[in-house]
Amino acid sequence: MAVKWYTATGDDGYTGVLGRERLPKYADRPDAYGTVDEASAVLGLARAQAKDAAIRDLVLAIQRDLYKMMGDLATLPEAAPRLPWLAADRLAWLEQTTDQLGADVAMPPAFIVPGDSVGGATLEIGRTVVRRAERLVARLAHNCELRDDTPLKYLNRLSSLLFVMARVEDKAEGVEKYTLAAE
Repeated sequence: MAVKWYTATGDDGYTGVLGRERLPKYADRPDAYGTVDEASAVLGLARAQAKDAAIRDLVLAIQRDLYKMMGDLATLPEAAPRLPWLAADRLAWLEQTTDQLGADVAMPPAFIVPGDSVGGATLEIGRTVVRRAERLVARLAHNCELRDDTPLKYLNRLSSLLFVMARVEDKAEGVEKYTLAAE
């Protein structure tokens, strides 16, 4: 028997969330976890293009965290059968990783225009998608629709890490001078 690659259960414009409820696909919760999924996809492109092996490894670890976050965001708080998948200790990991990588690159002297390297630009796209996901998750948090605030904090820290990772990729691709927003 051939594998069926579609279910057609979303043809009515609703999607299932953990807890057996169905929500409109445009509701805040599916919008948030869908945007986290989009961020993971963009980061997959960044991982495929990365020149620096440490960046590739970091991106994969982040993508795995984002999948855990999507599970948490797709779980209605009242239906949560277990502790969140994304552990709060990942926040410290993000901070430590940002500090470690940041020690090896210079802070740009002003706002930069992304595009000095392919890898750096792709990470910057990922950063902007993460920022959008953060805004959507903030809405869930402010409406008391999250079990805990780890996803919101994680996305906030992640955007900083992605900025630094983009600078590491710029360096790996030989960028010696950034294109500044104003010169």
